[in-house]
Amino acid sequence: MKEVILALVAGMLVGVVFKFFKLPLPAPPVLSAVVGVFGVYFGGIVFEWMFKLLQS
Repeated sequence: MKEVILALVAGMLVGVVFKFFKLPLPAPPVLSAVVGVFGVYFGGIVFEWMFKLLQS
């Protein structure tokens, strides 16, 4: 959980710095793109679970 909080804080700091310098945010501008990135990560996790399940 500590890693998640640190990642959120770091992301927020980057967002503040980019907005301060009036630069475009280095992230997808819409929620659907963020959900897509999460889907890719979650798909990898599900594959690992399935692989372990099939090995046992």
